[in-house]
Amino acid sequence: MRRREFISLLGGAAAAWPLTARAQQKPMPVIGFMHGAGAAAFPEQLAVFREGLRESGFVEGQNVAIEYRWAEGQFDRLPAMAADLVSRNVAVIVAVGGVSSNLAAKQATSTIPVVFVTGTDPVKLGLVSTLNHPGGNVTGYSLFIADLGGKALGILHELLPNAPLAALLNPASAESQSTLSDLQRTAQRLGIGVHVVYASTSPELERAFANLTERRAGGLVVGADVFFGGRIEQLVSLAGRHRIPTIYYRREFADKGGLMSYGTDQPAGYRLAGVYAGRILKGEKPADMPVVQPTKFELVVNMKTAKALNVRFPPNLLALADAVIE
Repeated sequence: MRRREFISLLGGAAAAWPLTARAQQKPMPVIGFMHGAGAAAFPEQLAVFREGLRESGFVEGQNVAIEYRWAEGQFDRLPAMAADLVSRNVAVIVAVGGVSSNLAAKQATSTIPVVFVTGTDPVKLGLVSTLNHPGGNVTGYSLFIADLGGKALGILHELLPNAPLAALLNPASAESQSTLSDLQRTAQRLGIGVHVVYASTSPELERAFANLTERRAGGLVVGADVFFGGRIEQLVSLAGRHRIPTIYYRREFADKGGLMSYGTDQPAGYRLAGVYAGRILKGEKPADMPVVQPTKFELVVNMKTAKALNVRFPPNLLALADAVIE
């Protein structure tokens, strides 16, 4: 073989080596991320989810891809979204943003790992067999916020012992029945009545607050719901405009002008979802990964809003506050 031909063949082989090596590389794993609301309303949660992934060694676009599915509050779309992610054979499904999202993912597959963040009891919901040993392809984080409506009502009653109280729930949400039952049990124990109004759209929120004003509601509990979580500014504005002292389930409401909030750290759940998804990509099994529960329940009080509403917190209740916004 002539020297020139040999060099040419050698050069062609060298050029082919990187292509062969790339062809042998494993494809980037894909996470399916489905949420009951819209991306615009949950930027902080999405950011901490990615932080959790990074803690487990995965960075979006570098060594993991994410397929996003947002239901925009149309919960009936979630089963089709879950089925689509299953058909794409994603490595993990992260189902967040409401019980409807959790259940849709659970029902769509018994083989692809599912990581949830849920507001209610995952055992009662049927997501897992037990908290410590989930036993199937599903695990995650339970906020238990759907069962805090009664506690919120008790706090509001302590602040306004003589005021007629009300609650706002979303009729389209799977969490509503659990929250309503909790509210009713607490109301019966306290010997008070609770007027319940419902809303699942922005116009319905306007009508609900008009109804509360007509009923002369003296205080309001906003039930835990992904739709309400995407309407923080509107809810805080309506409560202020109608001068109704209101307790919410997420600190973000109090930070943005709501009177007070009582609940758990929701971003922590999204971070855990990221960590768990990364660990599953590394080979861990959901069946062996315990469901994580919150260890802290936080009461936040906004004193600026209290002054605007002419609400005075008794010293004993104020002493229980974990944070006071001046």
